[in-house]
Amino acid sequence: MKILKFPLARITVWFVLGVLAAFYFEPIPLLSLISCGVAALLFGAAYYFSKKDFIQKAYFGYATYLVFFCIGITTHAVHNEKNSKNHYVNTIDGRNHFVEVVLLEKLRSNPYSHRYIAKVTAIDSALAEGKILLHIKKENLPEDFQIGSRLLISGTLYEPKEPGNPHQFDYKKYLAFKSIYGQLYSDVSTLQISSETEKNVWYYAARFRDNIIQNLKNSGFRNEELNVAITLILGQQQDISPELLKDYQFAGAVHILSVSGLHVGCLMLFIGFLLSPLPKNGTGSILKLAIVLAFLWAFALIANFSPSVTRSVVMFSFVAIGKYAHRKTNIYHTLLVSVFIILLFEPSFIFDVGFQLSYCALFFIVWLQPLFSSLWKPKYKAVNYFWDILTVSFAAQIGTFPLSLYYFHQFPGLFFITNLLILPLLGIIMVLGVFVMLWASFSTVPSFLIKCLEWSLYILNKTINRIASFESFVFQDVSFNWQMLLSCYLLLFAIILWFKKPNFQKLSFSLVGLILFQLAYLGNKFASKSQEELIVFNAKKNTIIAQKKGTELTVFSHQKVSDQTMDFILKPYLVGSFSHIAATEKIGNLMYFKQNKILLIDGHGISPKGQRPDIIILSQSPKINLERTIQNAKPKMVIADASNYRTDMERWKATCIKEKIPFHSTVEKGFYSLSE
Repeated sequence: MKILKFPLARITVWFVLGVLAAFYFEPIPLLSLISCGVAALLFGAAYYFSKKDFIQKAYFGYATYLVFFCIGITTHAVHNEKNSKNHYVNTIDGRNHFVEVVLLEKLRSNPYSHRYIAKVTAIDSALAEGKILLHIKKENLPEDFQIGSRLLISGTLYEPKEPGNPHQFDYKKYLAFKSIYGQLYSDVSTLQISSETEKNVWYYAARFRDNIIQNLKNSGFRNEELNVAITLILGQQQDISPELLKDYQFAGAVHILSVSGLHVGCLMLFIGFLLSPLPKNGTGSILKLAIVLAFLWAFALIANFSPSVTRSVVMFSFVAIGKYAHRKTNIYHTLLVSVFIILLFEPSFIFDVGFQLSYCALFFIVWLQPLFSSLWKPKYKAVNYFWDILTVSFAAQIGTFPLSLYYFHQFPGLFFITNLLILPLLGIIMVLGVFVMLWASFSTVPSFLIKCLEWSLYILNKTINRIASFESFVFQDVSFNWQMLLSCYLLLFAIILWFKKPNFQKLSFSLVGLILFQLAYLGNKFASKSQEELIVFNAKKNTIIAQKKGTELTVFSHQKVSDQTMDFILKPYLVGSFSHIAATEKIGNLMYFKQNKILLIDGHGISPKGQRPDIIILSQSPKINLERTIQNAKPKMVIADASNYRTDMERWKATCIKEKIPFHSTVEKGFYSLSE
């Protein structure tokens, strides 16, 4: 690949590797700075000894890679807020504190509470810092708080919990990627609202958004279409309905709800069109560039600098600089520079799924779409327009296909039909939407403009809904792990390189990629088939125990497994373990797994006499004397699942400590797995 021959590409790769190394190994900041200083000295020495050579020696390249690898490590260490001695993580001790916070961002609410990202400023009147996830009960709360509001809350700081069941979404890790390491729960009775408001750029951006939204509501914009318009133009997804979001996912159009390159490109073209009357001399070009850049970065601010928006704005800023400076820009260089600059200021973006999908889609569009486009050259412009949409869509979907399977375990089969139908309409919606939003920032919008945008969005939503209704074309619950992800991308790159310039060496590389992908898949299937495991799941109000033999799972439960239990507990395990449910049975009091006898004591408190179980499972809060039961049965382990009352589990835990028997609470420690 020619792109790997660019020095900037290699530098960026080593910088990213440094960021990843710092995240997983967490070196102390001092060690990071020392390593960076040593690398800089080695780089300086390598430059001094090689500057007289016409052809650079290899050691100069290695020194360059090393210094950027260390810069990546140092960048992550500097941005890691936990390294600060005033960070609130040092105060997570289970006790009540007075926590002063400033609201930074409004998140999607759940049925019970409003959720915000907040900045901690003080704890018990002592200086503190760090971002936190704040939950405020909706009860007796007349309206949302404004961004910038300063609140004093009496409550306990909690660390986000790790997933309670195998292969579930790891919300703790997700928050850590956003530099959020704690949660705080509150209601109206435990908080005080300060008369002071922190009026920073986030405050004014939120007020600007709220003013636009209020003017649109006053103009008579229908609620469902308004929420989509706010999502498309302003990047605010908090109020879009879960049903509509699911339709966009099934139709393969969820990418248009994340403000990205498509939206920023339309904005740049629209602003450029408005500025076309300006003179085309040097002064006019500088003025156009300044206005375009100001609009792009103001838009990024209004959209809260989400990873996809930031990526797009940085990239199109370089495009604008090249355009108005009358310089030809290399799209690969633009991509690499935008990656490097964004991660230099916000290294945690590398872990954002949207950021990864955006860059993969854009890279494959630039790299692969010309190959698709060359397969057929339509004679008519209209046909060529739709052919370009189709080839761009296929290139983007091929690039994001492995990541989509890895993160979401599903893939929309009708994505190409979706893009053919909605992309022409989306261009109209974006231009009209930007115009309406600009008008709404000053006053109410004329009804004819509102109706035009409203009907366009209505048609868009109905089209998406219709395509999403063909659920049989959505491939769901696909088992796909990181080994298959890496081998799949290796296979894709090998095949594309071979198609671009066929030769025996590239064909061999493609066959090796195919073999590695097959080995990754078959290896996981073989590992799954040879695995035997018994799992006590962490399920509220129900006892779920499963026994896995190979790829078959037998589920034992007191009552019928609900759809919610299936979706959030069993499906993730089935997908992650390459298995399927073979049978569902009612739980008995005795179970056997290999050489282990397992006794289950439920709410009836029935315990067969004379049994000497290896493991006792307590469910449905049985009324038993656990101390006497342990003395009679002499088990090796006691397990309590999430169907028990918390007070009972605390009492049982104390009893097990007294009797020196290991105690496992699924509420406290998550699921229990027995595989030996």
